[in-house]
Amino acid sequence: MLVFYRTLLWWMENISTPLKQPIVFELEGFYVPPGYGTFLFFLALLNFFVTLLGNSMVACVIIIDKNLHRPMFVMVCNLVVCDLLGATAVLPHLMVHFLTGQKTIAYIPAIAQAFSVHMYGVAAQTILGAMAYDRYIAVCEPLRYHSIMTSARLHSCCALAWFVALLCIAVLFSFHMNVPLCGNTIKHVYSSNRAILSLACSPTPISDIYGLSMTWSVSTGIFLIIAFSYFRILRASIKYGAADRIVRSKAFQTCTSHLVVYVLYQISSLVIIVSQRFPSVSQNIKMFFSILFIIIPPAINPLIYGLVSEELRASIIKHFSIHIHYKK
Repeated sequence: MLVFYRTLLWWMENISTPLKQPIVFELEGFYVPPGYGTFLFFLALLNFFVTLLGNSMVACVIIIDKNLHRPMFVMVCNLVVCDLLGATAVLPHLMVHFLTGQKTIAYIPAIAQAFSVHMYGVAAQTILGAMAYDRYIAVCEPLRYHSIMTSARLHSCCALAWFVALLCIAVLFSFHMNVPLCGNTIKHVYSSNRAILSLACSPTPISDIYGLSMTWSVSTGIFLIIAFSYFRILRASIKYGAADRIVRSKAFQTCTSHLVVYVLYQISSLVIIVSQRFPSVSQNIKMFFSILFIIIPPAINPLIYGLVSEELRASIIKHFSIHIHYKK
């Protein structure tokens, strides 16, 4: 009953005339001190350039080199696409904001940006979950690996990872249908589901409950898949000892990079949650922390895979050397 009265009070305090299309939102964005806009623009541009260059290089090398046409590297390509989706959804608009001070975004582009960001967040986890399954088979069943992880199963795993993410986010954004909005100021750097629905003329409890349930279910489910996979991998490495050392050592290389990437995503997400628990932290710092999971993993992931995976690193150096030699 108390919740009902609070909801009613909130509705009475915030009731106003619903906005009509075309709706244009105003993003709160960063506070940019005079004279710092150009500097921040070049920082964002550098991050975007590194992200595009690194991920494009990894994807191209995997596509060109037939020796890398294997399940783990195909899944790395899927992760590359996912990272590019997240980075391109936010960074170009952020660069415009720094350079020109523009903070407006139309309704359809805002929904598209929010959908892309949420899709990136969920798909990154589901793809990492599929990669954990692949590593489990590679280490625990090295002799049966190719018979288990067939081309059909590989494509099924990748398709399932994207389908689960798409389904979760499509249902989440279905709650936007026929929801009148009474405000147009998004208190964030980019558009998100919660930021847009917080402008609704009435509370949206079903969307809130689904959003929290979906986030918890996906995060917990992927964590359990990865924890189970690595528990079995650790158990197998202890049980079999030196047997199949060469096969297992190659598999462990990609295990290390996969685990580092997963931990990087989780740390970036944890920083967002922790920063919101400190009211004294400035709004600019909170907003910066909120985009870490979009600007850091996509830029660093290619470096992680390039450094840890000997085969990928050797292939990149080989193709780069051939290109330089051809230029000469």
